[in-house]
Amino acid sequence: MRHATEIVSVLPLVILGATPVAALLAIAIRRNHTFVLGVTLVGLAASFIALWPAARAGPRPVTRLLSSDGYALFYTGLLVAASFAVAILAHGYLERHAVRREEFYVLLALAATGGAVLAAAAHFASFLLGLEILSVSLYAMLGYAVDQPLPLEAALKYLVLAASSAAVLLFGMALVYAALGSMSFPDLAVRLSTPAQSGVLLTAGVVLLITGVGFKLALVPFHLWTPDVYQGAPAPAAAFVATVSKGAVFALVFRFFQSTGSAGLAPVTAGFGGIAVLSMIFGNVLALQQSNVKRLLAYSSIAHMGYLLVAFVAGGTLGTVAASFYLLVYFVTTLACFAVVTLLSGGERDADALEDYRGLFWRRPALAATFTVALLSLAGIPLTAGFIGKFYLVATGASVGLWALVMVLVVSSVVGLFYYLRVVVALYAREPAPTVAPGAARLAPGGLAVLAVLALLLLWLGIYPAAALGLVRSAVASML
Repeated sequence: MRHATEIVSVLPLVILGATPVAALLAIAIRRNHTFVLGVTLVGLAASFIALWPAARAGPRPVTRLLSSDGYALFYTGLLVAASFAVAILAHGYLERHAVRREEFYVLLALAATGGAVLAAAAHFASFLLGLEILSVSLYAMLGYAVDQPLPLEAALKYLVLAASSAAVLLFGMALVYAALGSMSFPDLAVRLSTPAQSGVLLTAGVVLLITGVGFKLALVPFHLWTPDVYQGAPAPAAAFVATVSKGAVFALVFRFFQSTGSAGLAPVTAGFGGIAVLSMIFGNVLALQQSNVKRLLAYSSIAHMGYLLVAFVAGGTLGTVAASFYLLVYFVTTLACFAVVTLLSGGERDADALEDYRGLFWRRPALAATFTVALLSLAGIPLTAGFIGKFYLVATGASVGLWALVMVLVVSSVVGLFYYLRVVVALYAREPAPTVAPGAARLAPGGLAVLAVLALLLLWLGIYPAAALGLVRSAVASML
């Protein structure tokens, strides 16, 4: 009975891990783009549905490597739902490219599995395993459009920097193990609670861990790869990196530092506090100079990761709830932005130039309206989901007296409003566009359906956030 309960508790992860295998078998049986997409979507949907029996099985450790609790299930559901949306968006996008399309879904499902492992990780071994499954899949996803030169460049840059950050993380893990004698998060929590547990090895290990996750989250000063990778990557792959990849790493960061008690260490609070300030300032200021929409979204994501660090530094239940809710809002908003880019992209190039969106409202009013709401949500305008998310971040920082971080968040958000409005103004401009958006001839119906759902979620989270906040609170309570 005990083993059966443990299997049920990790059933979403088991089904998710079986999905890329099923997709590979589907390719072997019948190489058909729509058929393989269907197999992948069925696997992702089954994994999402399995969250309910897993939740009823109760929070429990699954060996020493994984923890199946509400926190892990919440993030698994978020990652699976985002992967589902990206898979549908990728179908119409890949149809316009002269590549072997089916293997993209194998990589996507495998990367989603790695992200889910990160969300449930309770040991350095599962931490590294999930990270590498995610990263190795992303190398191929970013360079998947081999009929264009930029994706290969993006994949190579991500490969070099991801490998470097993995080496830094490994070294940090080794130093923490040398200092504390364990790689299990619960054991680390016990040993860190002893006042005598400090020293050069532990401090150096924690600093290296912060550096490693800084690369993965594209935080300043570890952000230099981000705009080039976003610009060069196929639009669905860029959407995956911006949401699933970063969300999985952030879920791991919160679990590790909060559950072990290391979030209260001076190097951690000082390090993440300084990185938050730099990310909020430089992310927004550098975005002001962009005329490429994908690069603009890249710098925007850097700023949003800085916003999330305000809640991390605040810590506690309130900080984790605020960050988790903001990540939910960030997922929906960013996916909506990249959905518009994906739908308008053609086989020759992605619709990433600002001029591609000039006068879009007069050609595609529904797309322009949805893009407007998504951009205003990123800016944190009232009545949008982004406003509610930022309100909770500000309230969390103020509740513990982080006034400097709160002021930087507010001022940098005002700066961010300018570059979001630049895109909005272009959408409604009456002047004829100098260039025609590459994919303006026909929009994929599946992508339109995904965009419609995302638009409804944006409105729902902005007008009635109580249900989502209740779900987040119950998920965080199971971890803390």
